[in-house]
Amino acid sequence: MKIAALQTVSTPSVERNLASARRLIAQAASEGARLAALPEYFCFMGAHDRDKLAIAETPGDGPIQNALAEMARSNSIWIIGGTLPLRIDDDADHALNASCVYAPDGQLVARYVKMHLFHYDNGRERYDEGSVLRAGSEPVAFDAAAMRVGLSICYDLRFPELYRALMHPPCDLLAVPAAFTYTTGRAHWELLLRARAIENQCYVVAPAQGGLHETGRRTWGHSMIVDPWGEVAAVLAEGEGVVMADVDVARIASVRAQLPALEHRREF
Repeated sequence: MKIAALQTVSTPSVERNLASARRLIAQAASEGARLAALPEYFCFMGAHDRDKLAIAETPGDGPIQNALAEMARSNSIWIIGGTLPLRIDDDADHALNASCVYAPDGQLVARYVKMHLFHYDNGRERYDEGSVLRAGSEPVAFDAAAMRVGLSICYDLRFPELYRALMHPPCDLLAVPAAFTYTTGRAHWELLLRARAIENQCYVVAPAQGGLHETGRRTWGHSMIVDPWGEVAAVLAEGEGVVMADVDVARIASVRAQLPALEHRREF
């Protein structure tokens, strides 16, 4: 299956961001992709953390979710819809950072809520997702045709135990939509993605925010697809665009046969 990682430089305008997503998904589909993954917060990048609460949607209904379903249906493509904020009925001060997956017929087939919330403070930059988000609690995987796909979001990448939980049964592809900061991305993004691919012997698709945003924030970008041996199959450093590669089941089988590390796992 040919897959695509879509890179955006999202703005505070949901309408403009959805237009960018439509353009990128149509491009990926026209070039043969059967699955396309958008980055974290592809739909909105505000100036302040609490800004996202104003555009949070009811789970299952809203303009962003409806647009993703329509994009999947009109392009006959699987879409991993990056992330969008979803409302919490009993908590108006927090939202869920959710990745919604749509089948080629436009039906919602999976929803994963980010489990690990980013907190960072180096004296110059400070982020605390827990101030506006509530963490999820369950790993989620789904089947896209004959391919098993495990879901994760951004900061989850630093927690290998999540990906181990997704390997029962083993995934063929792990998705990591992200909006890594420039500082942490430069240091750790590629290193961690390749590690997750190597230790789980599967492909990783990592669509990212990549560039200088209207709000002044700069994200690392470097959207990439990594193969089961940890080799980078495709990468885009910065700016809006599409990176594509094939998920080759024979490649997965060969790596797992030559070095059967997944069979050698021991549970503690």
